[in-house]
Amino acid sequence: MKVSWKEILLRIKAVVANRWVKLGFWSVLYILWVIWLGNFWWLIGLGVIFDSCITKKVKWAFWKKTYKEGEKHNVWLDWLDAIIFAVLVVTFINMFFFQAFVIPSPSMEGTLLTGDHVFVSKLSYGPRIPQTPLTVPFTHNTIFGGESYSTLIQNKYRRMAGLGHVKRGDIVVFNFPNGDTVLKKAPAVDYHQAVRDLGRVAAERSLGPIVVRPMDKKDHYVKRCVALPGDTLEVRDGYVFIDGEKQTVFDGVRVSHNVFRNARTDMRYALSGKELPDATALFPWYSADSTWTRDNYGPLWIPSKGASVVLTEGNLPVYKRLIEVYEGGKAEIGTTYTFQQDYYFMMGDNRHNSLDSRYWGFVPEDHIVGKPFMIWLSTDPDGGSFPFNIRWSRFFKFL
Repeated sequence: MKVSWKEILLRIKAVVANRWVKLGFWSVLYILWVIWLGNFWWLIGLGVIFDSCITKKVKWAFWKKTYKEGEKHNVWLDWLDAIIFAVLVVTFINMFFFQAFVIPSPSMEGTLLTGDHVFVSKLSYGPRIPQTPLTVPFTHNTIFGGESYSTLIQNKYRRMAGLGHVKRGDIVVFNFPNGDTVLKKAPAVDYHQAVRDLGRVAAERSLGPIVVRPMDKKDHYVKRCVALPGDTLEVRDGYVFIDGEKQTVFDGVRVSHNVFRNARTDMRYALSGKELPDATALFPWYSADSTWTRDNYGPLWIPSKGASVVLTEGNLPVYKRLIEVYEGGKAEIGTTYTFQQDYYFMMGDNRHNSLDSRYWGFVPEDHIVGKPFMIWLSTDPDGGSFPFNIRWSRFFKFL
């Protein structure tokens, strides 16, 4: 007997609508998510799924109105239901899969332009369990001039399984390591550099008050990873060398010392209005007689998890912040310290205009957010008003 497509579709619809089929489908998805999450206490949520599909004793969507047959729908309640559903779905996607970011500066020009809107994959390196979960939806750290989150609940750092690990040459989004303390009147200024230039009292008096932020609420930066844990990095005449081997030049330009000297991102000009010796603004902030410059930098060893160093007067400035701030240990000369996590060295492709690891140091593994994988929109900030400033050629460009 021949069965029509209409009958086949009706049968499929009947199967999909079956409450036991719904229970099995959502239960399998939920169990897989709990296994990925690695916290089996969340299996208690299977009770919610069972009640939603089978017993229906609790109205979990308490804001949603159930209409009687023929009853007129309330448009406002329907909109509220749609908005709440969208917030929950988008928040879940942003937390575990991917998130949209916009490129605010030219530090990655040659690869990413100011005004590029990118999707960043959380799956590439594994999504982090939110450390500060009480946050206003669709905000990162500010709203209406104040902080958009509460630290009432603070979770320990934990990363779920990802598709891989950070590789040398990857473009990476991460939380700005020095963003733990922020000057309210100048949030884009590196607080620690401001203190070195102006002194703590003067910096906080002129640009404060200060805000102290948890790790996952530090501002986001995007740079290219040029050195991995265990690498020895050196910059010679603008070129990057790892363990003595010359690396790919992503911007195709050898950067001169004079160009670095005129960099717009140099905190010294913004804060003090005068030129200081070249090395004083560079991590690890050596004295003026240091031979390190922005295009002749290092050699510098990048710490790796499980590796140990004997702390000396020479290397204490390099590893002190890592040990005391990022790992909560003690940095004392003459002792041996074993690092608890991996670290990375990040640089912008537009190296003559990039505030990167040469200024503020290493990026801890727990600060890694994700990997940009596609430009979905690009607008030129100097190209007029929308939509005339759209860069059509950059639509859906994969990175």
